[in-house]
Amino acid sequence: MASLKPSPFQASAPEESPSLAARLEAILYLKGQPLSLADLATHAQSDRDTVEVALMDLIADYSHRDTALEIVESDAGYGLQLRPAFRELVQTLVPVDLGLAAQRTLALVALKGPILQSELVEIRGSSAYQHIQDLLELGFISRRRPSQGRSYQVQVTEKFYQYFQVDKLPDLDS
Repeated sequence: MASLKPSPFQASAPEESPSLAARLEAILYLKGQPLSLADLATHAQSDRDTVEVALMDLIADYSHRDTALEIVESDAGYGLQLRPAFRELVQTLVPVDLGLAAQRTLALVALKGPILQSELVEIRGSSAYQHIQDLLELGFISRRRPSQGRSYQVQVTEKFYQYFQVDKLPDLDS
């Protein structure tokens, strides 16, 4: 008697190509950071208006799902993230081992950034080199070498804003 279940070794029928909303969801998941509508349109190989309609449908769909994820709009664009109700769970399951001295260095980068690494070392002392390395490994800061000068420029990353639940830091220079 023949089995009704297809063999896992049989070739399956080709899948339909995913919807634009599904492609947008995949793009947001894979990029792991907020993207503008223009960037989403480029990655989805579609026009901006069509992407905006599909994205609004996807956002509405997420708002009606019983899921841990949501799509939110920020100054940086649209991003896929955990709903606020799950943030405590993240901090429990993925705690960050960050000493007080490194936290102070991170606070300085957050408040004054972008800041030159040499300025950080001048303010925080030579231990700032290790703090910077630890913070880079944890993904809370990034650094790049400016076109002029020898010292790196250090600033907080999107992960910093998400982990510490901060939208945007005030401009203290004004």
